[in-house]
Amino acid sequence: MKPLFSLTLGLLLAGQLAAAEGAWLTDLPKAQAQAKADKKHVLLDFTGSDWCPPCISLHKNVFSKPEFEKFAKEHLVLVELDFPRSKPQSDDLKAANKALQKKYEITGYPTVIILDADGKQVFKKVGYGGQDAAKYIAELEQALKK
Repeated sequence: MKPLFSLTLGLLLAGQLAAAEGAWLTDLPKAQAQAKADKKHVLLDFTGSDWCPPCISLHKNVFSKPEFEKFAKEHLVLVELDFPRSKPQSDDLKAANKALQKKYEITGYPTVIILDADGKQVFKKVGYGGQDAAKYIAELEQALKK
């Protein structure tokens, strides 16, 4: 029985580590440090995760797809800047997100911004038009080539 428990625990931990690899961060300074170390770009997703239909669709149709996860793992550090109506957030997180909303002049949701490793904005897209993951990735790839 003990080996079965150890195997089950090991599989659970491996799954959690794999999931954490593509995890969305909420701390931009940490994300920028990681991007610089890994020579990647930072993708900021300004979202209303529990009330904004286009935001929910973007996550469902693009960000949760394996092809996007593969692309992100190779090229991006992901940061979610959420402005929920029902989900609880700490006051510090709310304040940090609000400050970034002001800094990047966010006027609608979703807004996706890509920063280079030095923090310079190289791409900004407001809204989501329903493209599939492949088309969305192609648009991001064009932005990364500039």
